[in-house]
Amino acid sequence: MITIVILLLKIDFLKAYQILASISIFALASCNKSQTILPVNGPGANVTRKVRFELFTRENFAGNKENIQFTIHMGRAPGPLFDSTLATMKIEEIPDSMHRIIIEKTVPGNDTATIEVGFLYAIENVGNSWYLEPLYGTESFKVVRYAFR
Repeated sequence: MITIVILLLKIDFLKAYQILASISIFALASCNKSQTILPVNGPGANVTRKVRFELFTRENFAGNKENIQFTIHMGRAPGPLFDSTLATMKIEEIPDSMHRIIIEKTVPGNDTATIEVGFLYAIENVGNSWYLEPLYGTESFKVVRYAFR
């Protein structure tokens, strides 16, 4: 910094002032940056929580005529916040990953608690099962990708 000041003394005062001001601006701009993280939850939070449900299969179920019914689910004990049943389909009709079913929903009431999200399903004359993942209270967006097997 001292050599810069000595060099600047040899240049006329106005030029020296401009160069010194430029160096100061670059020095300040290169200092550590602090990042403001806005809260997802709590007072002042204005982020809408969303979940994207993606349903597909990587298996070949050609010829499987059993009925299956999927439900997209958001909830916690003792009950669901949101359930929506998809139309009943044959297992062979579950799309591959290039043609997946995608549904995006907001969390009802923008609930800020940790909840479970995913798919419930019932295969006719076989039984019920599910695929669930947590949506933590700090998450504002989650993608639930379920590859049915």
